[in-house]
Amino acid sequence: MHRTVADTEAMEALGRELGGQLRAGDLVVLTGPLGAGKTTLTRGIGDGLRVRGPVQSPTFVLARTHPSLVGAAPLVHVDAYRLSGAAELEDLDLDFANSVVVAEWGAGLLDDVADSWLEVVIERRRGGDAADVAASDDLEADEPRSVQLLGHGPRWAGTPYSVAPALGA
Repeated sequence: MHRTVADTEAMEALGRELGGQLRAGDLVVLTGPLGAGKTTLTRGIGDGLRVRGPVQSPTFVLARTHPSLVGAAPLVHVDAYRLSGAAELEDLDLDFANSVVVAEWGAGLLDDVADSWLEVVIERRRGGDAADVAASDDLEADEPRSVQLLGHGPRWAGTPYSVAPALGA
């Protein structure tokens, strides 16, 4: 599924929508350049899950756990940017089964962690004229983003996010 997200508020709203659909054992892998909106989306997911906040980037601690305010699954927010491989991810001893895990920069590190995951790819606009290019280099720019939501595995089968398996796979 592809969406265009107009601004920061819309990115948080998308996160709230996703958070309302997520449950214990769900894994969400976020991909996008610096300033794409990965943490903003996660903040919305936290709101949708009704977790204790604030949800902030876990860059310096690698992972933050946000307990639920309503007795549901906690949110585990991971920043895998500084991890060199799956072994370091394993060392974090994350509770994948009983939490909703959102991993920024997790593509390629989480291949064997779960049989299902939701991949969210966020792309920042790259314009053709000087004003667009300058805005796209501004990490604080509140500009439209292109968001792809790609559900892999049985958890996402039959949902709007489902990625159809390749023929012969």
